[in-house]
Amino acid sequence: MTDDCCAPKRNYDLAVIGAGSAGFSGAITAAELGANVALIGHGTIGGTCVNVGCVPSKTMIRAAEALHGARAAQRFPGLAGEANVVDWAGLIAAKDDLVTTLRQKKYADLLPEYNGVAYLEGKARLNGQGVIVDGSTILAGRIIVATGSSPAVPDIPGIAEVPYLTSTTALELQTLPRSLLVIGGGYIGCELAQMFARTGSAVTLLTRRRLLPEAEPEVSAALTGYLQDEGIGIKTGLGYRGIARTGDGIELSVVIDGEEQVIGAEQVLVTTGRSPNTNDLGLAEAGITLSGNGGIVVDDRMRTSKSGVYAAGDVTGRDQFVYMAAYGAKLAAQNALNGDALIYDSTAMPWVTFTDPQVAGVGLTEQAAQAAGFETKTSIVPLDQVPRALAARDTRGLIKLVADQKTDRLLGGQILAPEGADSIQTLVLALKHGMTARALGETIFPYLTTVEGLKLAAQSFGRDVAKLSCCAG
Repeated sequence: MTDDCCAPKRNYDLAVIGAGSAGFSGAITAAELGANVALIGHGTIGGTCVNVGCVPSKTMIRAAEALHGARAAQRFPGLAGEANVVDWAGLIAAKDDLVTTLRQKKYADLLPEYNGVAYLEGKARLNGQGVIVDGSTILAGRIIVATGSSPAVPDIPGIAEVPYLTSTTALELQTLPRSLLVIGGGYIGCELAQMFARTGSAVTLLTRRRLLPEAEPEVSAALTGYLQDEGIGIKTGLGYRGIARTGDGIELSVVIDGEEQVIGAEQVLVTTGRSPNTNDLGLAEAGITLSGNGGIVVDDRMRTSKSGVYAAGDVTGRDQFVYMAAYGAKLAAQNALNGDALIYDSTAMPWVTFTDPQVAGVGLTEQAAQAAGFETKTSIVPLDQVPRALAARDTRGLIKLVADQKTDRLLGGQILAPEGADSIQTLVLALKHGMTARALGETIFPYLTTVEGLKLAAQSFGRDVAKLSCCAG
């Protein structure tokens, strides 16, 4: 696209490219600071999270948990339960209704509330002076690129000829697959594999490494066992040879321990990460540097390699969580308008995988802490030591804490537990404020809660918590 000399030129303090969570956060922040903002969207407003990511996937995961909860009632003596999908299309329609409602309420309807924000629809491209939107030049003192990411496609021979599903299209299926191969063992793969298995598909989950490779190995191993207990076939440490259509589905050829195996299914779902949306933005011409994963390189002030241009969210290829996208874009807007004083800090960034049991973490793993030069000590408490889990008759999970051996300062931790995600923020605050393991263990926690497991894990650095009475210590 070239600049049209006769096209009208509009002038703004800030142009934000991308109308997802990051884009809206940056635009709203700038408007609240009194700036005149152009928010440029292309396609469906709202971005990944509300449309095809967090919201649709988590409501489907909750539906699957409801099915599982009924079937698992028999863990209590005297109870029995059963539940099944009776209208898959109806479930999908309800999910779509929720997405539509939230997109309207939390995005489209917000625009009139901010007089300083002009919403412009069109494909944007940098031109050195500002942004070109469908032939019109948008002049802006500063620019934030927040164009998000898209599902990545693995390098498997034949994948281009196979009608594979992504995390987006899988949640649009009008018919539940009889059988499903899930390629990729990250958080998306684990979440959707369990969801489809619980709703009735025969699922096989495949990955080159282990499940959740960024998680602690004890957490990964335990989650693998729990998914297998639900009937999910899991194959790890493999190489992909090729994939092809068959008369009634697809076949994937893999190599495991030097032996080739062929695995068939009706459908295949690819969940091998997400790629930053950086194509056709004119970044190279503008002198903006990209990283090895295709993301825009930014410094700790969210500045790109080109003066006056910032980037935030998934397009940077790092910390690909919606709350970090919003946080980064807020900082980018504040820095763009007020002198680059604020520093992006992800040291106490929580993350969650919405499997059941859930996985949540913050800070450094044991391996990362050692690589950073710390002499570490660790604590691992299985959930059968947590009274809440015993009362619920569901002891799947564990809690692992990592601390500095010399100072006792907490460095990180992970929770694998039903509803464990609701407990991670306590550990986030502990890390943010430099708390020691001893101080966490001496803190008063409410009894018969999952979060009490953090107290027990902190105490177990120096004592056997199995020898404590209820609430002791």
